[in-house]
Amino acid sequence: MSVTAPDPRRRRRLGAVAAASLLTLTVAGCSGLGRTAVGPVTYTTDREAVVEVNSPSVRGCHRLAPTGAREVENGTLVDIVLYPTRDCTGGGTTYLATTFTDVAAESGPPWHSYTFVH
Repeated sequence: MSVTAPDPRRRRRLGAVAAASLLTLTVAGCSGLGRTAVGPVTYTTDREAVVEVNSPSVRGCHRLAPTGAREVENGTLVDIVLYPTRDCTGGGTTYLATTFTDVAAESGPPWHSYTFVH
């Protein structure tokens, strides 16, 4: 009975296939999870109420209080865009980088919604 040594090229190919399969399974397993912007979005309304939203989803349009917000602090790890409308459309937007705060001008409209830049 003769035993032959395994072919090193075949072993490398099998290793590459196994690694690719594992990576594919990992990505597929995580893709269904709802991605969030880690950290809080904190804002102050016209009535001086402070609202904090922790780790909101990075997808979609997020509405602020019905009266809007005069000051918004982005404590998340993702930049946001502030809108003066309730549906994240139109002009007059402001880009708010992570760890920054924006104060709306008293003469302008308050912020009513935001989206994440991703």
